[in-house]
Amino acid sequence: MKQKEEFEMPVCDYIHANPELIASLKKQTPDEKILVRLAELFKIFGDPTRVKILYVLLEHEMCVCDIAQLLGMSQSSISHQLRILKQSSLVKFRRDGKTVFYSLADEHVMTILNQGFDHVTE
Repeated sequence: MKQKEEFEMPVCDYIHANPELIASLKKQTPDEKILVRLAELFKIFGDPTRVKILYVLLEHEMCVCDIAQLLGMSQSSISHQLRILKQSSLVKFRRDGKTVFYSLADEHVMTILNQGFDHVTE
């Protein structure tokens, strides 16, 4: 392999293929629909406000009012972000009278947050 310029990726000097490897990896590659859903999930984590909300809910279930006060944002903004998180199956809710409490949907969300945090703080 040779390097073209300092900022370019290395390129092969000649074209070759490994048909067995390619066939094997094609079989292992998830369906396109699954990959699209995965990409959409990661887009949800691309918004700092949503990540803050998830981290707050990592510690304790909370209502919109408390999350808004903690993050210094409007209840409307928090509700909008919670709606997105709920549609993405990252948070769940329960009602207690007129109050709605939000929490992480499951252990997977906690794992994603913790793994991401570990990665960026290495």
